[in-house]
Amino acid sequence: IFETGIKVVDLLAPYRRGGKIGLFGGAGVGKTVLIMELINNIAKAHGGVSVFGGVGERTREGNDLYMEMKESGVINEDNLGESKVALVYGQMNEPPGARMRVGLTALTMAEYFRDINKQDVLLFID
Repeated sequence: IFETGIKVVDLLAPYRRGGKIGLFGGAGVGKTVLIMELINNIAKAHGGVSVFGGVGERTREGNDLYMEMKESGVINEDNLGESKVALVYGQMNEPPGARMRVGLTALTMAEYFRDINKQDVLLFID
């Protein structure tokens, strides 16, 4: 079992280590908030790295996620090598081809951290 650090998730719907999880819900129910909390907990408790691929995200949501990660210390602008998250976006205002490639780009980044850096990786595609 993968400990997320979120008591409700760990108790009612625990995540399996090495598995795949779908997080589904309507607009405004807090999916992105849960993702932000998971990224923060993974960086601080497990020392792993997270990769977030935002496909068709609103520009505001991308900026909010970036600023939240920066404020929590997960992104270190002074030394990006110490950052515990990689963000890649294909925002709503970009052409469909660019948005289509975001998922593959995020997957490639996650594979790099896993294979080359030998780190535990949590991959989010939203």
